[in-house]
Amino acid sequence: MKIDITRHTHLTILFILFLSICRTTLAQEANSDSIVISYLQESGIPITQNNRLKLLKSGHTKFIDLFEEIRKAKHHIHLEYFNFRNDSIANALFDLLGEKVKEGVEVRAMFDAFGNLSNNKPLKKEHLKAIRKKGIEIVKFDPFKFPYINHALHRDHRKIVVIDGKVGYTGGMNIANYYIKGLPEIGDWRDMHVRIEGDAVNNLQDIFLTMWNKSTKQHIGGAMYYPLLNDSIDTGGKTVAIVDRVPRKSPKIMRRMYVKSLDAAQHKVQIVNPYFTPTHSIKKAIRRALKRGVEVEIMIPGKSDIPFTPDAAFYTSNKLRKKGAEIYIYNGGFHHSKIMMVDSLFCTVGSTNLNSRSLRYDYEVNAFIFDKETTHELSSMFEDDKKDSTLLTKEEYKKRSAWKRFVGWFANMFTPFL
Repeated sequence: MKIDITRHTHLTILFILFLSICRTTLAQEANSDSIVISYLQESGIPITQNNRLKLLKSGHTKFIDLFEEIRKAKHHIHLEYFNFRNDSIANALFDLLGEKVKEGVEVRAMFDAFGNLSNNKPLKKEHLKAIRKKGIEIVKFDPFKFPYINHALHRDHRKIVVIDGKVGYTGGMNIANYYIKGLPEIGDWRDMHVRIEGDAVNNLQDIFLTMWNKSTKQHIGGAMYYPLLNDSIDTGGKTVAIVDRVPRKSPKIMRRMYVKSLDAAQHKVQIVNPYFTPTHSIKKAIRRALKRGVEVEIMIPGKSDIPFTPDAAFYTSNKLRKKGAEIYIYNGGFHHSKIMMVDSLFCTVGSTNLNSRSLRYDYEVNAFIFDKETTHELSSMFEDDKKDSTLLTKEEYKKRSAWKRFVGWFANMFTPFL
């Protein structure tokens, strides 16, 4: 039997082209949330669908909620923060935790060594001694030891609390009273946290215990820390994926999640981020979204707690403005939130700054939330914050002094390290 190889090859090529067209059509028809959920599944990131969520949109709201939940704790309280500032709110927290220890509750707290040093009111040896005297286990992640440079890169920037394995908190706030009172030089400190009840708490617990056991050489674990694994109570039905960036293990995951979300966007993206100097891949994804006709709104703070980086953020934002993005400069204090909303379908809340330090070096955690109601609540906040913001225009950018614009250009060259 004679086979027409040329005809067979042509048919194969046509079939491959047909499949390619089908995949493209399906991708275009799929909503952005479905595309990102599929990517999470392919990446092996757990997606939980049995969660109740509460957005905590101020330090006042967060600390009231957190303290109330701590008072209810029966078995354990786990805290992982970049830093605990030695001030009134931290002292009140440690006093409350000490009372819970007396009730028989296990309390474990962890903070980053660099985060503590970067704090203008750090926990010192005498403070740690007093905290431990209350029965609280508190450890410093990766303390600086000679040669110090070995400890400079990968810092624990996460903010996680897990209470009794049933309630979790994550977001952008550390433990400090300026989240309530603000700071004289920058005014009010705006930030965002989320309270989670449901299966996603297991993922936050995994992250904490992995880090705790690594730091202490302990072997804490077992069913008593995961009561939800045997609890089928319906806690709300909201879909959440906890995305954890671990240096050397999942170093690119947060960058890829932002890029995938931006590439999936079909209508509108809103971003609030305090140190907006994104990596090249994220800037390219924003430009691709703009080219597709997606509306992109980015909010950056007019004031900041650190020098240099904000000038680079203005420079980067102005470049994106020229490509069609709408840039809002928030004037109501320092907006330290790290959030993104896509197509009114899904959003992310977490610890990740859109800068190289968060995206290339640090331990970070973000909750990706696939829920219209939660996304709408964040978008409504964004719209309200526009009232306290200035739209960046060509004329507005030129109001910045020549020196400030030069500093922005110069600082931009250092964004891979900021």
